[in-house]
Amino acid sequence: MSAINKIPVVPKKQIFPFILITSLFALWGFANAVTDPMVQAFKKVLELSNSQAAWVQMAFYGGYFCMALPAALFVRKYSYKTGVLIGLALYGAGALLFYPAAITEQFWFFCLGLYVLTFGLAFLETTANPYILAMGDEKTATQRLNLAQAFNPVGLVGGLLVAQYFVLRKLQSDDITDFASLEEARKILIRTSDLMVIRDPYVILGIVVLFVFVLIAINKMPQAKGEGVIPPLSTTFKKLFANKKYVFGVLSQVLYVGAQIMCWTYIYQYAEAIHIQSEFAANYQFFAFIIFLVGRIIGTYMLRFISSGKLLMYFSVLAVIFSLGTIFIEGISGLYSLVGISFCMSLMFPTIYGIALEGLKEEESKIGAAGLVMAIVGGALMPKLQGIIIDLGGNGVSDIKILGVSEINFSFLLPAICFVFIALYGNWVSKNHKFKVV
Repeated sequence: MSAINKIPVVPKKQIFPFILITSLFALWGFANAVTDPMVQAFKKVLELSNSQAAWVQMAFYGGYFCMALPAALFVRKYSYKTGVLIGLALYGAGALLFYPAAITEQFWFFCLGLYVLTFGLAFLETTANPYILAMGDEKTATQRLNLAQAFNPVGLVGGLLVAQYFVLRKLQSDDITDFASLEEARKILIRTSDLMVIRDPYVILGIVVLFVFVLIAINKMPQAKGEGVIPPLSTTFKKLFANKKYVFGVLSQVLYVGAQIMCWTYIYQYAEAIHIQSEFAANYQFFAFIIFLVGRIIGTYMLRFISSGKLLMYFSVLAVIFSLGTIFIEGISGLYSLVGISFCMSLMFPTIYGIALEGLKEEESKIGAAGLVMAIVGGALMPKLQGIIIDLGGNGVSDIKILGVSEINFSFLLPAICFVFIALYGNWVSKNHKFKVV
């Protein structure tokens, strides 16, 4: 045990590349956090239903699904650095598309910008996650990925602060109780102003991303390309599909990302149901991101003493308990339960990722990483389904009661079911696969 504990999480020679690649985790965390409040913003300013506004998440996370495998195939053949640069270029281009989108005031144009932006994020995540896993001893791979992923909530917090102070507080439509009843001329003026407010953080983000592009372009990165003969793609797919730990890991990742986005996106609607404005609801999402960061730090440390499968199960069971509180405890206490879920979710993405890829060969890992990034499509599908549930009684969030609670409360049954499956996966892994505690 003591000998294993002496294995460095990140070897000294890999520290600078580790820092450089880890900065990307904060960048896509920022994009996620800025986008979540936009569902509520677009819903009001463009007069959309909950399910229509969910197209924001469909575009954002659908881009991951469409581009993850092409990105993996590209990285498989060419260099990690080139994959990162292409990802940053697409990320920046998608963000800058918000400028013409705001001028046209077309919802589909904003969705297109998000779609292109996530093409870039798919490239970055497909490259960065397996690269971090390979940046040291395999025994510390899951712990190393958790460490790198700890910077993701740093980006989340930064993105939320920007959304709260530079977007939500400046939206004129959010100050109007019945925006739809305004005169058309007044609505046009407010809509134009609010869409410009939504545009600005994305345009600035695009410029920052292009700066990072230049920074990485002028630096030399190790492990530029995979070595040896590349096996046929069909052979790699067969091996992956025959690996139950990997297949169930991908499914768990689909459900986890769906649950995460549901809990973070619809925190605004949950707050709306208890008469809290979006501007103040952002404070609760801010606290959710803070405890998400704290949970990831604690979880990363606990992985030195508890196997990844067991720890995943413990965190998932706790998430189920908080989800039930969110459903059946109405009022501010239910909102606290919803915030508490973020602590439980903190460990899940990198731990599922590490478990699913552990033991795979390098080429299998590259393609396997694509499947786990494609799993992010859960963030597109599940919130859409939750939006449909919330719309059962109308465009409001508490129009009807289901099982004695409002429709917004009942809709959180979906994340609860997701966490049950993830807990079962963690339990199955801990019993059927031996992992060394590091």
